[in-house]
Amino acid sequence: MSDGTLAQVLAAGGWVHVELDLGGVTDKPAFLDRCARALGLPDWFGHNWDALADCLTDLSWAPPARGRLVVLTGWQGFAGAAPNDWTIALEVFADAAGHWSGTGTPLQVVLSLGGTSKEAPDQPG
Repeated sequence: MSDGTLAQVLAAGGWVHVELDLGGVTDKPAFLDRCARALGLPDWFGHNWDALADCLTDLSWAPPARGRLVVLTGWQGFAGAAPNDWTIALEVFADAAGHWSGTGTPLQVVLSLGGTSKEAPDQPG
């Protein structure tokens, strides 16, 4: 299933689909900036871990949805360059997903093991 098809299926079911492409991100400020843009975080987002956690557990700023799927792509570089920050990011996402679990409006975060969706597939050499 292509990413476009996944987004269409989710949208038809009332879900919001966000691809959070972390390609090129190597530090916390760049990670938080990428989150702000991809997730459409509100202007009051404070660009720190607590603010990210607050935004993900209080979605009053976001359009209503039956659920949300965030797909992290290109995350391997950030995980390798800033392992402590990557661990904190994973904890923030896991806590937010746990917060919404069982509410009828789940938040799911998944790690794509492939590259970013914008990368071309490897060509035989």
